[in-house]
Amino acid sequence: MNRAFVPTAIALATAAFLGGCATQTTYVDPGSTRTITNVGELNVQDWNMASEAMVNSLIAKHINSGALKGSGPDGRAVLAISRIVNSTSLQIDTDVLVKKIRVSLLGTGKVVADITAGLGGPEDPLAAEAKREQQFLGTQKVAPRPDYTLSGKIIENRTRQGNKSESTYIFQMALATRDGLAVWEEEKTITKQGKRSAVGW
Repeated sequence: MNRAFVPTAIALATAAFLGGCATQTTYVDPGSTRTITNVGELNVQDWNMASEAMVNSLIAKHINSGALKGSGPDGRAVLAISRIVNSTSLQIDTDVLVKKIRVSLLGTGKVVADITAGLGGPEDPLAAEAKREQQFLGTQKVAPRPDYTLSGKIIENRTRQGNKSESTYIFQMALATRDGLAVWEEEKTITKQGKRSAVGW
């Protein structure tokens, strides 16, 4: 056998093997039914459904009604995010939900978000530092407390019967005034079921 041919043949065989094992990847719309969903996890569809339900409720019940009052620019309400409690067994980033809700609320033109206040520290440390410097130099008045705070909780309940498993995730959110009075609350429940294959791996 031609010695020069051997490395070439090995390289071609390796490329063919790796090519056959490669995963074909395609983009899908996060809001479509083509996205993958799991019973024991919170998927993109769950975040989308929960955030949409919360935003639609808040806009319909408290913003469009004219009940939202604010001290921010042009009379817009100043909103700060309080604690979003994760009471599930999952390691999740609650910002996935909060960001979706905040983006939609800012889109109404009636709300601004204070990203210098937060229980875990400011979301934007540079903005918080600039705010403190302005207040120290007297170029900005001491900012009042936010007009509203948004808090929430995510609860999980799992059950199983035979080879069928079910997970229920309950999203709860509340909007409170600076006086600590809840002026809006909403709850969205998402339940998913799945069956385990009779043949295990």
